[in-house]
Amino acid sequence: MKRVAIKIGSNVLTKADGTLDYTRMSALVDQIADLHRSGVEVILISSGAVAAGRNKALADKLDAVSQRQLFSAIGQVKLINRYFMLFRDYGITCGQVLTTKESLGTRGHYLNQRNCMQVMIDNQVIPIVNENDTISVTELMFTDNDELSGLLAAMMDCEALIILSNIDGIFDGNPADPNSKVIREVLPGKRDLSAYIQTGKSSFGRGGMQTKTNIASKVADEGIQVIIANGKKDNILTDLLLTDKDVVCTRFVASAVAASSVKKWIAHSEGFAKGEIHLDAGASSALAESDLATSVLPVGVTEIKGNFEEDDIVKIFDEKGVQIGLGKAQYSSAEALKLIGKKGEKPIVHYDYLCIFER
Repeated sequence: MKRVAIKIGSNVLTKADGTLDYTRMSALVDQIADLHRSGVEVILISSGAVAAGRNKALADKLDAVSQRQLFSAIGQVKLINRYFMLFRDYGITCGQVLTTKESLGTRGHYLNQRNCMQVMIDNQVIPIVNENDTISVTELMFTDNDELSGLLAAMMDCEALIILSNIDGIFDGNPADPNSKVIREVLPGKRDLSAYIQTGKSSFGRGGMQTKTNIASKVADEGIQVIIANGKKDNILTDLLLTDKDVVCTRFVASAVAASSVKKWIAHSEGFAKGEIHLDAGASSALAESDLATSVLPVGVTEIKGNFEEDDIVKIFDEKGVQIGLGKAQYSSAEALKLIGKKGEKPIVHYDYLCIFER
């Protein structure tokens, strides 16, 4: 495997008291160094900044948002410094990349971020990425670093995304039940695991297994293998990527046809959508069921909602009001309103800039 994104969750890097587990962190760096020496390009998405900066005395004085901002500001310095020292022992250089959801909202910003990280990789520098919690506020935050890792894996054309949690994968029941088993493989077209997912969030992170499953399904549908595994297990990364061992984990098998770079960006841009395009039954069916390159034509549009400009991201809805995809608009909302129901017009969303969800 040539290039992988590895996301290390808060529950992997923290001890029971919520402070950073430096022993586990060191063990994971040992494994990433082995991957690096073996020629695998690694993009590391690391949680743990808030845990590294956690201060109980200060916590009692601050609200939740202020705690996160202050602890991440303090902790990010500690976290990246520890990574720097651990990788330095192997003669490996790492670099910090702090990003926000807003900074990836346009195609230009997205490409700028990609170019920055590509330069790092080309020069044998391991990017260590985290959301900039010091300035991210609720409406502009990623759901958690699972969402960020999925976007980065797609953006950087990774062959695999490894999401490390503190359990072995997705179970077919309560993980605490000894009769529950790990779902070992999730195939294209069979990615609805909602019946097995508990909705609780992790102890020290913002997300939970539902978020991991949603992101894993989306990324796998874009042609990237996703593995959810236990980061607390010794040698988990090297066993997964450098050996033929049968490691207990959940693998989301990649779709056979990889999405284009633009479609990958669109697939991860729902949070930036400025409007909605609603379709009639015929148009909805054509998009959902056709294997042909089908665009969103004005003749099949029944309603336009929101105010958007040309090149903005819009959500696509079927005749029942169910969202079926995302796309980049070729008209402003004002122009699109004039074209509703008309034949012979250019697409409102061209196929090349359209992402239809697998159903």
